[in-house]
Amino acid sequence: MLKLRHSTTSPFVRKVVVTAIETGQDQEIERVKTVTSDPALGADNPLQKIPAMTLEDGTKLIDSKVICEYLCQRKGGTLIPSGPSRRPVLARQALCDGILEAAILRRYESQRPDTLRSIEWDAKQKLKVDQSLAALEREASGFGDTVDLGTLTAAIMLDYLDFRFDHENWRGKHLNLAKWHKAFSQRPSLKSTLPHD
Repeated sequence: MLKLRHSTTSPFVRKVVVTAIETGQDQEIERVKTVTSDPALGADNPLQKIPAMTLEDGTKLIDSKVICEYLCQRKGGTLIPSGPSRRPVLARQALCDGILEAAILRRYESQRPDTLRSIEWDAKQKLKVDQSLAALEREASGFGDTVDLGTLTAAIMLDYLDFRFDHENWRGKHLNLAKWHKAFSQRPSLKSTLPHD
């Protein structure tokens, strides 16, 4: 059985879990709830990050992109297509991962004591999020009902913004993205894995 170090708030862990569900492998994965401060995590990921996956032969995989690609190769499917359609899927995943990284940095900054918070740092990260959402907004009308690692990561990213930054109302500025997300987020793999504390 595969072992996945996970949390219920990490969008990167959620991407792995959603990929496992979409490829029919969820029941083959033991989930081990983990906080990144747990010293035992270092044995599975020396970067002290989640997700981290241990394969049946003891091999360790780190980073959600690597783990998702492994799961897709393990069972086949079309979440990461081959040929010319592969690049746009991976590019969309990378853009959405970048939004998530900036959003998580903003979250960390918001938890620092008031006297140590940097308005400038937060503004730089928010700019990355805003510019990237605008780029996705220009593409969103073409997403349709396509299910791949790019669109799944987009939905997971938008759910994370709802989870941590709901007061910023990304939908108000991104109507195409909001319309697409409303329909796409009804997928069982997404509904059953919504982030929670």
